[in-house]
Amino acid sequence: MSFVKEFKDFAMKGNVVDMAVGIIIGGAFGKIVSSVVNDIIMPPIGLMMGGVNFTDLKFALKEAQLDAATNTMKDAVTLNYGQFIQTTVDFIILAIAIFIMIKAMNSLKKKEEAKPAAPPAPPREEVLLTEIRDILKRS
Repeated sequence: MSFVKEFKDFAMKGNVVDMAVGIIIGGAFGKIVSSVVNDIIMPPIGLMMGGVNFTDLKFALKEAQLDAATNTMKDAVTLNYGQFIQTTVDFIILAIAIFIMIKAMNSLKKKEEAKPAAPPAPPREEVLLTEIRDILKRS
């Protein structure tokens, strides 16, 4: 089997296509959650904390310095804990949303599984005995 044909068979399997669609939708959903956190949730929380923008919160390990020889600024070295808080809130909301979706999908699956299965067909011997009984009754 050629490499191209083998790859085509792999890529066209239902699970791979489903996974690709899930990844694309998940990426878009992640952007929506980030926007909700950044644009809707964190501004009121920052306002309640005295007008703080969480992404601006940082601890400077080394301040920015002007290099006299080249007359350029050397960037400051900072720990951006505000961005970390923002990302953590993003993650928590995304994890809760995914948990709720999976829980809903599992409950739908359980409803499908809860439907009673059709009773199994009787064994062949039982069918034959029933036919013999019915013939004897008619006689």
